[in-house]
Amino acid sequence: MLNLHYGLIHNGLPTQIDINDSSLPAIKAGNEPRKFTLCKEGDIAFADASEDTNDVGKVVEFVDCAGKDVVCGLHTIHGRDKLNKTVPGFKGYAFSSKAFHDQIKRIAQGTKVFSISAGSFDEVCVGIPGKEEQKKIATLLSLIDQRISIQNKVIEKYESLIKALRHHLFSTIEPEKEVTVADVLSYEQPTKYIVSNTEYSDNKDLTPVLTANKAFILGYTEEMNGVYDKGPCIILDDFTLDSKIVDFPFKVKSSAIKILSAKNLVNLRYIYEYLKFLDLNTEEHKRHYIAEIEPMTIELPDDGTIQSIAGLFERIDQRRKGLERDLQLLKSQRDYLLRAIFI
Repeated sequence: MLNLHYGLIHNGLPTQIDINDSSLPAIKAGNEPRKFTLCKEGDIAFADASEDTNDVGKVVEFVDCAGKDVVCGLHTIHGRDKLNKTVPGFKGYAFSSKAFHDQIKRIAQGTKVFSISAGSFDEVCVGIPGKEEQKKIATLLSLIDQRISIQNKVIEKYESLIKALRHHLFSTIEPEKEVTVADVLSYEQPTKYIVSNTEYSDNKDLTPVLTANKAFILGYTEEMNGVYDKGPCIILDDFTLDSKIVDFPFKVKSSAIKILSAKNLVNLRYIYEYLKFLDLNTEEHKRHYIAEIEPMTIELPDDGTIQSIAGLFERIDQRRKGLERDLQLLKSQRDYLLRAIFI
């Protein structure tokens, strides 16, 4: 077992600076000059505070930093294996494990903001094997991380291609008529669909709680009442104008969500993709949908073209979902190994 207080040097580095040369300057804190130590290969940095207990104690290990000058940033605790019991690349995984974070959650202090200190590591231990076994573990998990990184890049590239396809199609269509958003979409306030308990579950058999931004699924809830199950719709954040198309029952977290459904047998997928083509965004913190989005004009081609474009994007979306499922499987495999290896 590696006791963190015994095995690591703790240096809380309370400021964030960039180092561009080999000589580290003295940084003034008040009237007192303060010197900071460069991080070395294999050093680690823990997040010392967060509003979410899952983020307290999150760790990064400095690997492949030879020739680079690195200093820990704000709200971090710096650690170094002074007893040389570990190999570079292993500690980041050991301290990312559920076994480690379960201990961190027990010692984190606070109400709205939870925090840990270097001294609190006295109570935390992590089991470690011999160095040869450490190398095998680090290599395996590193390969999975590389595969996850590649999958993320594939998804990003695919989304770029979707955006380019939207631009090409909607810039070149020959409109047959123009309608407003209000002509083709109805909106519903989300009040009765807002989740009561925000302590979400990871159980995917329960009802998903959605947001319109990149996170999309915040978690899952056991709540049975107030579930939106009226069929396909668009959820739109009235403040940020982020949107998602949804075809399954759900609840939402925020009253800022507008739930949009198609009027008069309009193809919802076509309207959604057209709105994404318009690249709606804003920095103004106010509600936008009724005053600004509903009056906007949408160009509609003939029905055959609408169905063809909608069908194309449906197929593309299924492929994107497949890529995201593969990514989730890789992450689940990584999480399983972190639970199984570090007990």
